[in-house]
Amino acid sequence: MGWAVTDARRAGRGIVASGSDDTETCLSYGPDPLSLSPRSLSPFRARWRGPPLPPGRATQSPSCHQAPPLTEAEAESQNPEGKQLVRVSWPGPPAGGRRIGPGAAVAGTHEAAGPLLGTMAAVNPRKLTEPRGKTLSIHVVTWNVASAAPPLDLSDLLQLNKENLSVDMYVIGLQEMNCGIMSLLSDTAFEDPWSSFFMDVLSPLTFVKVSSVRMQGLLLLFFAKHQHLPFVQILSTKSTPTGLFGYWGNKGGINICLKLYGYYVSIINCHLPPHMANNDQRLQHFDRILEMQNFEGQNIPNILDHDLILWFGDMNFRIEDFGLHFVRESIKNRCYRDLWEKDQLSIAKKHDPLLREFQEGPLLFPPTYKFDKNSNNYDTSEKKRKPAWTDRILWRLKRQPQANPHTPRLPAPHFCLTLRSYVSHMVYCISDHKPVTSTFDLELKPLVSAPLITLIPEGLWTMENDMLISYSLTPDFLSSPWDWIGLYKVGLRHINDYVSYVWVRDNQVSFNDGLSQVYFNVSDIPETEDQFLLCYYSNSLHSVVGISKPFKIQPGSSLAEDLLGEAQPHI
Repeated sequence: MGWAVTDARRAGRGIVASGSDDTETCLSYGPDPLSLSPRSLSPFRARWRGPPLPPGRATQSPSCHQAPPLTEAEAESQNPEGKQLVRVSWPGPPAGGRRIGPGAAVAGTHEAAGPLLGTMAAVNPRKLTEPRGKTLSIHVVTWNVASAAPPLDLSDLLQLNKENLSVDMYVIGLQEMNCGIMSLLSDTAFEDPWSSFFMDVLSPLTFVKVSSVRMQGLLLLFFAKHQHLPFVQILSTKSTPTGLFGYWGNKGGINICLKLYGYYVSIINCHLPPHMANNDQRLQHFDRILEMQNFEGQNIPNILDHDLILWFGDMNFRIEDFGLHFVRESIKNRCYRDLWEKDQLSIAKKHDPLLREFQEGPLLFPPTYKFDKNSNNYDTSEKKRKPAWTDRILWRLKRQPQANPHTPRLPAPHFCLTLRSYVSHMVYCISDHKPVTSTFDLELKPLVSAPLITLIPEGLWTMENDMLISYSLTPDFLSSPWDWIGLYKVGLRHINDYVSYVWVRDNQVSFNDGLSQVYFNVSDIPETEDQFLLCYYSNSLHSVVGISKPFKIQPGSSLAEDLLGEAQPHI
């Protein structure tokens, strides 16, 4: 089942849902539609594919939710011989990219008899054992940089000045990057200055740029520590221009859709229309960006069925009614409560059923717009723009349908997001906006708990012989002739930052019972004292599906006898 957006109207009282027989059921929420803005008549409605939803729903997204596993009866029916089963959830291939070979993977969930390599636990058909829970720290950054170049130090923005940094992933969204013609041409051939800066800072800390998407002045980057790479699959990247009636990308949103340990996550960076009087237009653009996040033909659920949506950017919502002097005095005295009540986004969330499902942390920091550049003074120009919280970070967790009380369910994986901080960073003055960051703790029980490829060490690697790599495939993984294994220095910036690579089919030495061997030509290996990693890249899944632990390549076999007693590389 899933949500699909159609060109019908989304009424103020609720979202019209329909079942498989196309009969419509109206879900009633909230106030009378007459109290809403004219946006309530904009062309936007969500339809439910499948059985009608139960009447009513919560006014806010739940903080945690659970997905049902197999029941005992289902397990017995799929396993009549009583073999041990393991459930492996894995995504199908996204569209686009390089040519896919004959072994293209098909999305689905499969049960395979017998043991599997890795840490995946076996499931007894009579007693379901859950995978061990995992907590991921995600740091989200949004900043309208007003065409400025990166500053010399971003430690505060990225929390690098904190002891015991525990971040697992960075999500970085910028608005109003320099998008002149020469700049865009340069960024097409080379990395843009901001992407290069973030990679230079984060790669020594073992963060890898997994994906990025750019639309004129909008940039969205996703970084993850290298040990998470086999469990992150980028499914889609999209751009939705909303400027000049949808033809120009100076305003709009960009999206990265991914699977994280088996869960669907969508990340959206947006820039909405400015000015106090354009509130209805901002809300219409919000709807338009959400409406365009469809993934037809890619075996990806609609965005409203994703487990998590992170939505942030320069949303340009303003503070109504109050005059400039009152707003500035309230900020000076840190009396924000009155200003919250007149914040346009907060007002819209009270009346709009769908927008209400997006949560936000408390606005305990000063409004982030508009400042004189290179200062912490609010606008002193002739226009004297009124301060506002234009830069926001929202999130939405998937709303769960009510469970049937007559259907027994076993314990299931959970997915819980906790906001740890929501702050602005006044120290940065290169723009008329201040950056805003949120740090989240994402608690989940992985739906995918073992990599699809396990790389196995073969003796001691030296610079005098061709190097042999053995790897095993899970029964569900279908390799492609275009799959490759890359050799990387620890501290790689992105997946194309390899030292050398081999095509797994071209360099294959043997294949037997799911165990394959390929070789690296020693002439392709640099003689350095650096530590290295091996990554198996699946062309069908457009993702890294296996990664080794760090290891060193010894300079010669003469050292072998001395080193055999020491810890050897585990690949």
